[in-house]
Formats: sequence, structure tokens, C-alpha cells
Amino acid sequence: MRPLAFSSLMLSAAFPLVASASSDLTTVSERSGFLRTGRYDEVIALCRDFQAKYPKAVRCFDFGTTPEGRPMKALAVSTSGALTPEAARAQGLPVVLAQGGIHAGEIDGKDAGFLAIREMLQGKAAKGALDRVVLLFIPVFNVDGHENFRAWNRPNQRGPEEMGFRVTAQRYNLNRDYMKADAPEMQALLRLDNAWDPLVEIDLHVTDGAKFQHDVSITGEPVNSGDMELRSVGRAVKDGLLERLAAQGSQPLGFYPSFVEDDDPKSGFIEGPSTPRFSNGYYQLRNRVGILLETHSWRTYPERVRITRNGIVDLVELTAANGKQWLAAAHAADQRARKLAGTPVALSYRTTDDARMIDFKGYAYERRKSDISGGTMTEYDESKPQVWRIPLKDHVVADAEVAAPRAGYLVPAAWASVVEPKLKVHGIEYRRLGKVLPNASVETFRADSAKFGGNSFEGHQPLTLTGHWTPEHRDLVAGALFVPIAQPKSRLLMGLLEPQAPDALVAWGEMNNAFESKEYMEGYVAEQEAIKMLANDPALKKEFEQRLKNDADFAKSPRARLDFFYRRHPAYDQALRLYPVYRTDATP
Repeated sequence: MRPLAFSSLMLSAAFPLVASASSDLTTVSERSGFLRTGRYDEVIALCRDFQAKYPKAVRCFDFGTTPEGRPMKALAVSTSGALTPEAARAQGLPVVLAQGGIHAGEIDGKDAGFLAIREMLQGKAAKGALDRVVLLFIPVFNVDGHENFRAWNRPNQRGPEEMGFRVTAQRYNLNRDYMKADAPEMQALLRLDNAWDPLVEIDLHVTDGAKFQHDVSITGEPVNSGDMELRSVGRAVKDGLLERLAAQGSQPLGFYPSFVEDDDPKSGFIEGPSTPRFSNGYYQLRNRVGILLETHSWRTYPERVRITRNGIVDLVELTAANGKQWLAAAHAADQRARKLAGTPVALSYRTTDDARMIDFKGYAYERRKSDISGGTMTEYDESKPQVWRIPLKDHVVADAEVAAPRAGYLVPAAWASVVEPKLKVHGIEYRRLGKVLPNASVETFRADSAKFGGNSFEGHQPLTLTGHWTPEHRDLVAGALFVPIAQPKSRLLMGLLEPQAPDALVAWGEMNNAFESKEYMEGYVAEQEAIKMLANDPALKKEFEQRLKNDADFAKSPRARLDFFYRRHPAYDQALRLYPVYRTDATP
């Protein structure tokens, strides 16, 4: 980075820092010696000017509008001339999506991406690679957050001097929104995904966390999750990036450096499997590769931009060399996904307690009692590099698993308005039923327990269900939705509609009404009815007495004892805790 930084410093003396593209397509960041980053009007100008200078290789276009009315810009870049989704498909070219600024304070990706594109188009990097790849570049995903611009938006980060903010103007964290897709920005991105179908997505971030020598981490899926055969492609992308970054002078990590115990290096690290609310957990459900590149926040901005620029160029080169093979593997995974009916599918994953010892390049540190907080804090000494011998837990296995439905899912008409928009935005196939389905043979899920989250999260009250699917007959009126399992996005479909999937719509609280009690029996009425029920049903009397004897908490709770009878009474609400999506073995 030194020659580049030096030349940029010279340029900064000759050119004023303006928020528009310069004639040589350099950025505010470069012209400031990587002390600053430009505002969003620079992105608009650069997008326009790249297309003007390279009209046969760059197309600048809008793919959405933010809640504050700003255009969401993307660049399609390829020297093949394939600058539309249709042209890329016609030529069989793999598409790489590089996404900057999902957290707009972590803005390395914006400046690195423009630098990488310029150097590739000038023939200074990845020569010939853009003949065989389409690079789709989003400089800033969280545009409104980018314009919430000031110093100290990232207190755990060295540079630039000012930057955007983590969340959108509506205060959504976009990297928690991939499945529920609440934010207009996310809905725009998913429409872009549906149109372009990127083979590999790379999400460009900056870490928080401890101080250490390693400067970047590369994680992603499918490596530990998703289609078993496609995992070889995920590993090839991840390992290829790690190898190239190391050869370019970085000290990369193949896991996200998250301590087992917060702020305690001795506890070691745990590689937690990413759920699909995150970018690097989402794309495997589409049978595509999602990579998370995280530069280390305590590296300087020039270092971080250089590393991110290298990662983008490396990924383009890797995809140019292997993209045809990887694309064929992804399409084969699509065909396997069409045939998941009746087979076991993992809904979630967990890290086991198995650990291996690793040498980790950290710094000398001291753990001491804080006079400020009263707790224990860690103080690092960056003048003293030190190798930590610590455990790493990175053995990931399937956790919740369920057999896919044999035909698909049925969404009753009353709940179609909740589910249908989510199916549309994810590009999932479905159809609306025009006729009544009387006494339909289905599987229903009745929750044994329904635990509401104690706090709001991303504007939702999450819900955790336990229960199981059982055969039942239900009447469905016209307007119900049928969602077939035999489609390429069957894993994504199950992630949305299986009630025990970690980021299912119901888990995000989209269907909480179905699990709230709406009717009840007054205590004095329940008491009278219980007396009658005990007198008329010896088996019930025996069950009640056994419960009193064996369950102390039940015996001490008047409410639980009365509820025992109410749940067995004809007055009980049979729709309470009935999940309002059914599974079916037959195509209607």
C-alpha cells in the first residue's frame, strides 16, 4: 500500500477534496492519503463516470430507492459485454456480487471496490479475468446510514476520519434482515439477487473485538451448512482467498475471531455457524456461495482498503479460473434441491465442545479489575507481539433436522397476506388456490410450548416453539397458497416456513397472534366444570391425581391446576398454538 498511499498524498496536494468523481476516477479516499472517505454524491458521480469512460465494460444503474429517497447504485462490470442479467445468462458467465457498506461505518469496501475496478479495467490487476466474469458492485448498501456521517460512528475502528452509521434511517441492521426482509433496502437487494443470481457474494465488513496481529478473516457458506456436495465449492472459494491474501502479505484467519467468553483471550475462540439472517448464512439456502470478508478494525484505513481491494481482485481471479465448474456445481445443487421431498434437511447447526489448540498472533495483555466499571477488563500492549496458545472450537454439526414435506406447504387464506410478500421477495415459486379444499389431509404443527422473547429485536418480538408435526384434516377456503417443495430454493423455503428454523417467519414473531390466548374460562366456572369432569371421567381423575403427586410445581399452582381441566374442556380454543402453515403430501 505504501507506493499507492504516497502517490495519493501527492494527488491530494494537486486536487481539492470534492465529493464528485475526479477525471482519473480516483476517490476522495485516495486523494486524501486514505485519511477520509467521500460522501454518497461521490458514489453517484463515480458510478456515472466509470460508465462514461468504459461504456462497453461498465453499466451504472439504480436497483432501489432508500426510505429517505436516495438512489441505490450498482455497477455491472465485465469486458465480455455482458452487462445485463440476460446477457450474463446467455453467455454462461458467473456473476460475483461485491457488497460494500451494509454497515455504513465499515466502509472499506466502497473505496476498495472502486480502486479494484479501476485497476482491473486499466489492465493493472486480474488481466483478462473480466472477460470471463461479471462483477456486480454495490459501493454502499446502507445508503441512508452512510449519510448519517460523522466522527466516532465507529469507536472501535482506526479511520477514516468520519464515516456513516451501522443501521439504516429506519434503524434496521441490514445484516440481520436477509430472511425477514423488512427493510426496503433489503427488498431491493433480494430483487437484484433474483435478477442476477450471483454465484458468489462477498460482503465487505470491518470487525470489532480484541486487538491482535491478524488483519482479515474469511468465513462463509456452504462450508459447514447447506448442500453437502456444494460445500466443496464453498471451501474452494474460502481457501483460495485465504491462500492468496497470505501470499499478498496479510495474516488471514479462516474463522471469525469471537471469544468463547467475552473479552477473555484465554477462553479461546468459537466459530459459530451463521444463521441465514446474515449474508454469509443466507446464500447457501439459495445454493450459492456467501463470503464474509472482515478486515480488523485496529488496522489503519490504508491497510484495510488495500486488503479489501486484494480480496475483491482475488475473488474475481478465482472465479474467472473456476467459475464454469463452480456454476455447474451450483446448478447441480439446484436440481438436487428439487428432489428433497421426504428427505431429512438440517434447519440449524451448532458448534460442539470439541476444541483444538492453535497458535494465534496476538499482543501481550493484562487482565485487571477496572476502577471505572468494577468488572474485569483487558488491556493490550501493541508494542509487544505475542503468540497465544489457545483453544479453537470449530467443529460444526447439524442441530435441528426435519424431513421435507412430500409435496409442499399450504398457507391458509387468512395468513396469505403475511406469507405471500416474503415468498415474492425471495423469488420462491407458489400459486394461489382458486377453490375450496374441504377436509384436506395435511400435517399440522401444534406448539407444546411457545416462548415469547423478553425484548424487542429488530422491531420484532421473537418466538421460540417446541412441538411436532401430526396428521390432521383441515378445511381451507379459496385463496390459500400452495408452495411446492420441488423447486431450486427448497432449502430457503424450509428456512422460512419450518417453525423450528432459526430465522423462520414465525420465529421472527410474524405470526404471534396464533400463539396468544384470546379466550378463557373464569376460575369459578373452571372449578365447577372440573368437579363435573372428575365425577364423569375416572381416567381423567386418575391422571389429575398422578400429576398432583408427581409434579410439585403443578400441585402448588392454582392456575395450572385449573388450566389442566380447561385444556380438556369443549370450551378450549382448538386453534390456539396451531401454526398457521400446513404441510401436504399431495399437490392440490
